[in-house]
Amino acid sequence: MVRSSAIPALRVRPRVWLGVLVYFLYVAVFYAIFVVNGVDYKRIGESDETLLKWYVIPLAGGALLTAIMVTAYGWWRPAMAERRGLSRWAMTLPIIMATIAIANMVIGDFTTVTPLMWLYLIIGSVLVGFNEEMVNRGQLVVALRSRFGETGVWLLSTAMFAVFHLPNIFLGIGAGAFVQVLMSFGLGSIFYLARRSTGSLVAGMVLHGLWDLTIFSTHASSFHLAGMAAPLLAIAGAIAVPKILAREKRGTAAQLG
Repeated sequence: MVRSSAIPALRVRPRVWLGVLVYFLYVAVFYAIFVVNGVDYKRIGESDETLLKWYVIPLAGGALLTAIMVTAYGWWRPAMAERRGLSRWAMTLPIIMATIAIANMVIGDFTTVTPLMWLYLIIGSVLVGFNEEMVNRGQLVVALRSRFGETGVWLLSTAMFAVFHLPNIFLGIGAGAFVQVLMSFGLGSIFYLARRSTGSLVAGMVLHGLWDLTIFSTHASSFHLAGMAAPLLAIAGAIAVPKILAREKRGTAAQLG
């Protein structure tokens, strides 16, 4: 069966378990550093020290692991680019999400953000965009496409991205981590649309990094536009993607028929 994005000859043939292996190795490295550094998730954006220990350093460790594994597999090209993307109108939700993130930055309260904090925020946001997109919507998508159709690829990769946040229940969020998981599924669906509609994982990386930057840099703001809009975005993403993929499937079947 031909998937929505054909896989070129690679150093290591894509298998589901190989993608899942990278995912769990990343989880292990990231959360091990989190625990060793004594993270309190709610306080990550509090100071330059918390940003370095709980944002930059765990993500730097995860980035190193991710780059090594993707290089070993030889999956950079299919992980970064689509050979067949969705129609451009599927970019609507990613554009709305980016607009909200930018607006939140414009109206946010940055009185407590120092220049060194800005440096760590930017570095960490670049790393989170690279790491979580490459792990979940990069190499994992390549692996899952070796066995599943695109709806299954979206569902499984996005669910794994969402569950990645569950350990935060023990790291300062408590039961709120369950809400974070649900929110991550919906927002992850929008990151998936960013990849598929532009034909490049870079779009998802930029959007993801921008979103985290606005969340952590304006956490002290009394009016948090991104936080207020996030539930609506998550719901819209979770509903829109299966509908878009169903339409894509019907269009492909019509062309073949």
